[in-house]
Amino acid sequence: MFPEITIKELKKFDLEGGYLIDGFPSLSFSSVIATESMIHTSQFKLAGIVDSEVFPPISLIKDGKPNFPTRIFVNSELKVAAFLSHLTLEESLHREIAKKMLLWAKDQKISLIVSSVPVKADENNGEIMAVGSTNSATKKIKDSGIKNLKHGTIPGIPGILLNEGNLLNQDVIVILFPSDGTSPDFRSSARLCMIMSQLIPGASCDIPELQKKAEKIEQTIKKDVEESRHLKDTMYR
Repeated sequence: MFPEITIKELKKFDLEGGYLIDGFPSLSFSSVIATESMIHTSQFKLAGIVDSEVFPPISLIKDGKPNFPTRIFVNSELKVAAFLSHLTLEESLHREIAKKMLLWAKDQKISLIVSSVPVKADENNGEIMAVGSTNSATKKIKDSGIKNLKHGTIPGIPGILLNEGNLLNQDVIVILFPSDGTSPDFRSSARLCMIMSQLIPGASCDIPELQKKAEKIEQTIKKDVEESRHLKDTMYR
């Protein structure tokens, strides 16, 4: 049996023709940091939660208030939604999470899903590329002036989004950004956030603010992930 993953919407919104950002950690925390920066810069509002019996039972306390570790934020004016998660999920859940996102995107009549994955390269000199699930997604990459990936492999949730998006004729773009694996994730987050802004009209990132606060954000996210991982390990021993 596959684990049931539920989405609970907390408010009404109209995202028809809009965009969805995949903010799950993918080999690094850059995607989460970039998504969180965009959420704060572009004034997104909490609009839903994602939960499952197989997720670690944990509450993230922010400004004295409890939060689910995986949440949905929406900017109704820009018609942009973001799945933001402080959980590093086991590989066995990647397929179900991706399919759930695609189903939700279909229900909301989303035009484009944007995901990302790091590739090992020098962060200063490495080239940012992208790959699309459909011909129209590939055209959007070209129109944005981003180099299209011709050959390679995309793991995890981004890879499943591409494969399933191709079958469903859902536009998905996965951004491949350079990361040397040793530098702080917030350095690559700034570049990733800028590329995401090129693909999502109206969305933006405050890069100076991101650079100033991102190290603290990264430390908080890593702490949340480690605590949830430790909790899960003790539960299932």
